[in-house]
Amino acid sequence: MIRRKDIYVLFILLGALLVILVSLNVFGLSGAVGYVKDIGLLITWVFAWVLAVNISSRELPQEESRGTIFQLLAKPITRFELILGKWLGAWSIVATAALLFYVLVAGVTIARGGSFNVETLCQGFILHCVALAVLSAIGIAFSTRMNHDAAATVAFVLTGASFLVVPRIPEFMAREVGLRADLLMFLYNLLPHFEVFDMRMRIVHGYDPVNWGIFGAVVCYGVLLTALFVFLAWLGYRDKRFSRGSLAN
Repeated sequence: MIRRKDIYVLFILLGALLVILVSLNVFGLSGAVGYVKDIGLLITWVFAWVLAVNISSRELPQEESRGTIFQLLAKPITRFELILGKWLGAWSIVATAALLFYVLVAGVTIARGGSFNVETLCQGFILHCVALAVLSAIGIAFSTRMNHDAAATVAFVLTGASFLVVPRIPEFMAREVGLRADLLMFLYNLLPHFEVFDMRMRIVHGYDPVNWGIFGAVVCYGVLLTALFVFLAWLGYRDKRFSRGSLAN
């Protein structure tokens, strides 16, 4: 991951965007602190999402294309341990990248005279890391049966729909009846609800932290989703067979 320099590029790009943002008179705000926090955290979420899907979906296909999967499977580890290790590696690097992004946004905000509710910021970061755990598990799950490009594409579509469409399904259901309403309800219950992990607005406006009971319930929801997709990844990989000729092709 360090050699690929993905994180460095996104970190520098985020820093450049924030510098440009505080230097411009955007809509007459003259680099207002709230605007900097809002855009900075939004970019942080987008960049972390891209990293999580790309990194996790290429872990297993990369081992297979290089033929190093045989060396891994020859070790005294189970396939579940292999899947769990790949997920943990992807999640840890993405969570570290997200931490760097948060530090950068916080540094620019404080330099502009702004401040944060520290407890709310910590809650937001923890929930963001939980969301990244789910994203990483989804990427790993799809990569067990697809190559990197296909797995990343499907994961982006699924998670993008979960981010953008799922929160609006109740609004759509108010205008639908019959089969369409049932289908929307099915999708609402089937797709992950990433919006519950998003505390950006509370951080931007300096609100108090959420109730710790609710916070714990959201964390448990994320843990269950992560466990589900890791389990599905194991199911998709436990009986997969490899041959050197097929991998070379």
